[in-house]
Amino acid sequence: MRRVAPKVFLVGETQINRAAVDAYLQHIGAPGWTSDAPSDGEELSEFMGRLCYRSWKPGMNANVTKVREGNDTYLSNILDVKHGSVLEHAVTNWVFADVSRVFTHELVRHRAGAAYSQESLRFVRLTDLGLWLPPEANSDPELVALFEEKFKTLEELQVRMAEHLGLDDEGKKFKEKKVLTSMMRRLAPLGLATTIGASFNFRALRHVIEMRTAESAESEIRLVFGVVAEIAKARWPNVFADFERDKSGAWLPPTHRKV
Repeated sequence: MRRVAPKVFLVGETQINRAAVDAYLQHIGAPGWTSDAPSDGEELSEFMGRLCYRSWKPGMNANVTKVREGNDTYLSNILDVKHGSVLEHAVTNWVFADVSRVFTHELVRHRAGAAYSQESLRFVRLTDLGLWLPPEANSDPELVALFEEKFKTLEELQVRMAEHLGLDDEGKKFKEKKVLTSMMRRLAPLGLATTIGASFNFRALRHVIEMRTAESAESEIRLVFGVVAEIAKARWPNVFADFERDKSGAWLPPTHRKV
């Protein structure tokens, strides 16, 4: 049994195909259009939005005599008018490590605009259980001792079952190991450390951050998405600028909700 802390990794994000974008702009007669977006994801959101109204420059659409300049100004208006569909084109990819299955069960309730790949306990045998305790437990030494004692017992049980079932015996087929490992996980604690990969488009990520940094959110997921919010604000400032903390450090609801 080991003590762990949840960890957040931004492992991927949308990247623009510059040659194809340039070819399209040449095709529609706007070869000089450029964006000052700080990231490809924010530029792609602007690109898809301008495509809707042909607002690359004045005169391309007879109804448009003036266009908004600057990615910040453009995306701020997108948020104001709740044209959130253009934010769905940019995707972010994350790994959440040393989180509990309490966390993952909460997280996968978010379906629209999200994708998940979770460490499988049908295939991964449990030999070393990781434990993270929320503040309401971690501040009570007696409660911490009870948690650690039970985790150690359940870890020992996993090892004993593996020995009893001969999972490391020579010639044991992986197919059989998988079946037995799946059975053994029924005696694994919900709070054990695991890993999940998650992808969200910008629109979905704004919603998940808003919901999971709220004061009423479960403590572990609130902690993790507080970190996600900090990364998102720094990496994509024109999409996540309206997420702010109050004086106590708690996250406030964003100015633009459900865009």
